[in-house]
Amino acid sequence: MSMYSGLEVRVPFCDHRIVEYAYNMPWAFKALDGREKGIVRKAFENELPEVIVWRKKSPYPKTFHPAYTRLCADYVRRIFADRDAAASQLFSHAAVEKLMEQPESLAEPWYGQLMRTPQIFAYIIQLDRWFRQYKVRLA
Repeated sequence: MSMYSGLEVRVPFCDHRIVEYAYNMPWAFKALDGREKGIVRKAFENELPEVIVWRKKSPYPKTFHPAYTRLCADYVRRIFADRDAAASQLFSHAAVEKLMEQPESLAEPWYGQLMRTPQIFAYIIQLDRWFRQYKVRLA
């Protein structure tokens, strides 16, 4: 019923009007009090328990299982072995291979809070799948 009425209740902060508003909001508001989502935290500090409002952000998906990393690394190796794979041409094979050998060597997330080595592999896989689906060739 909510979607029929154009109301997003499953993930309310993904409502396009809120996203558009937040996109144009100055960073000082977004990071109010030096915290991610600071403006949202401030807005709800009198509505929700303090432990909820000010807890550390815990986004998903959490894909830290070594088997996931290993499976993604194996898939990337197959992509890199394919001479026709466009995604293979975009990355330093030596740098990616180093991550495969030492997944924990990535000191800082490459994007967001959880984007570490497994997500880099997943990103390469997603690019490969997209390039293949749409028959992309690099010039």
